[in-house]
Amino acid sequence: MLVSVLFLVAVIGAVALTVDVGAWYREQRQAQATADAAALAGAQALPTDPSQALTLAQEYGAANGGEIAPGGITFRSDYEPNDTVVVKVARTSPGFFARLFSINSVTTHATASARAGVPYEVNGAAPIVVNKLHPLLSGPGCPCFHVETTLPLGKDGAPGAFGIANLDPSLDNGIPPLASWIQFGFNGYLSLGGYLSDPGAKFDSSGLRAALTARLGTELLFPVYDTLTGGGTTAQYDVIGWVAFHLDSYGDGHGNANSLTGYFTRVIWDGLQSASNKHLPDFGVYSVSLVN
Repeated sequence: MLVSVLFLVAVIGAVALTVDVGAWYREQRQAQATADAAALAGAQALPTDPSQALTLAQEYGAANGGEIAPGGITFRSDYEPNDTVVVKVARTSPGFFARLFSINSVTTHATASARAGVPYEVNGAAPIVVNKLHPLLSGPGCPCFHVETTLPLGKDGAPGAFGIANLDPSLDNGIPPLASWIQFGFNGYLSLGGYLSDPGAKFDSSGLRAALTARLGTELLFPVYDTLTGGGTTAQYDVIGWVAFHLDSYGDGHGNANSLTGYFTRVIWDGLQSASNKHLPDFGVYSVSLVN
C-alpha cells in the first residue's frame, strides 16, 4: 500500500508537470506574442511621436491579450532619441494539478523591443532618383514634408542621364522594366551605393505613363543620390538614402523629359536596418524591426 501511494503521488506529480507546465509555457508564448505585437505597433510612430507610440502599443497590446505590466511601456535611444520602444508583459496563469503541491499560479514574463530606424536596404523602390540638394530635402529645417513640389525628369547633370536608375545590375546590357518598377516597385531588397542611369528613358512610353497613372495618389519610394558621375551608359548615381514621394500628377512631356508633382512624406517601409552604420542620412523613411 505504501508503494502504491508513493507511486500515485509520482503519477499525480507527472500529470501536474505535463498539464500545468505545458499551460504555463503556452501562456508565456502568448505573452511574448502580445509584447511583440505591442512593440512593433508602437515603433510605427517613432522616433517623432513617443506619445502616439505609447497609445499604439497600449491598443495593440490590449487587442492581443493585454496584461502589459504597470509601467511596462518605456522608450530608449539606441541610434537616435526615442527610436526604440520596450514592452514588458506579465501574465498570471493558474495551476490545476499543481495546486496539490500548493502552487496556485505562476506569473510568466515577456519582453520585446522594436526600433524604428533608417533602412540600409529597402524592398519595392521605384527607379526615379532625387538629388539630395532638392530644396525640400536640404533646405533650412528640412527635410520638409507635405509641401507640394515638382520633380523634373530629363537631362540630369550628365549626358544620357534622365533621372531614371537601372536598379538591376544584371541588366546593364538589357532593357530595364521601368514601368513595372514604377507601378509595383523593384521586387527585392536594394542597398545603398552606385546605380547606373538608364540612358534610354522615354517618358512618352504608354507603359511608363500607364504605370504612373496607376500610382497616382500613392507613395513611391525613390533613391536619393549625392553625386552623378560619367555619362551615357556609364553615368552612375551614388545612392545615399531613400525618400517617399506622394504622387499627385505627372506632366505631359514627351521623349526624354517629364515631371512629377506631389510631396515628400514620412513613411514606414519594408526595409532592413543596418547594425553597423548608425548615422545614415534621414529623409523620413524608416523600417521597423524587433531588436534585443
